Amino acid sequence: MAGHSKWAQIKRQKAVTDAARGRTFGKMGREIAVAARLGGGDPTFNSRLRTAIAAAKAVNMPAANIDRAIQRGTGELPGMSFEETTYEGYGPGGVALLLECVTDNTNRTVAELRHLIEKSGGNLGQSGSVAWMFERKGQIYVDAARFNEDAVFESAIAAGAEDLSADGGMHVLTTAVSDFHVVQDAVRDAGIEIDEAELAWLPQNTIQVEGREADRLLRLIEVLEEHDDVMKLWANFEVSDEVLAAMGAE
Repeated sequence: MAGHSKWAQIKRQKAVTDAARGRTFGKMGREIAVAARLGGGDPTFNSRLRTAIAAAKAVNMPAANIDRAIQRGTGELPGMSFEETTYEGYGPGGVALLLECVTDNTNRTVAELRHLIEKSGGNLGQSGSVAWMFERKGQIYVDAARFNEDAVFESAIAAGAEDLSADGGMHVLTTAVSDFHVVQDAVRDAGIEIDEAELAWLPQNTIQVEGREADRLLRLIEVLEEHDDVMKLWANFEVSDEVLAAMGAE
C-alpha cells in the first residue's frame, strides 16, 4: 500500500487550511462520540476512545471539542445518532476501495458515495466484495528524525510488534489487533513519542496504476476523503512518485 501511504502524507501536508482543519475536527468528533457511546466515556477502560483522543490531540483538536464529543457519545449532551458502516467497491484501474464511515443517514451516504465512485468510472460493490483482499492490523508511526530505529525496534518487538518498516521519514510499527495498545504503551514507556496510531486495513497485494487512471484514482480518493461521512479510506494501489508529487503540488 505504498501508494496510498504516500498519498496520506501529502494529505496531511495539505490539511493546514481552516476548512481542512475544521473538517478533520468534525470527523474526529464523530469517532470520539461513537467510541464513547459503545465503550463508555472513560478512556482508561475504553481503548478505542483512548486511540481516538490521541489522534485528535495529534492534530491539535481543542480539549473542549474532545470533551463535548465524549459527552455527546455518552448522552450527557444532545447530538445526532451516528452509525458505523463500511462500504466496498472498485475505483479506476480496478483498485479495491474500502471505506470506513460514520453517518446519521445511511441511505444518503451510500447514494452519495455511489455517485462519486461511478462518476470516476468505478462501482460500489456488495459487502465482502473487496474486504477479503485486506488484513486488519495495527500501525504505529514514530518520527525517524527524532528517534533511533534500534530503540524503537527493541521497545516494540519485546511487546509483540510484528514488523518495523520505514515510510516517508517515519518508523512504522505493524502489530496484530490484539497487541495494538500493548505495543503503544511499551513504546511510550521507553520514552518514545508516537506521532500517529491506527487500526488499518492493509492490502495483501497491490495494483500498479499509471497515467490517466492514476490521475482519476487519486482525484477520486481526494473527493472521497473529503466527504464528511468517510472516516478512513483504504486502497490497494501503487503509483509513481512523480504522479504523487504532481498531485501534491496542486
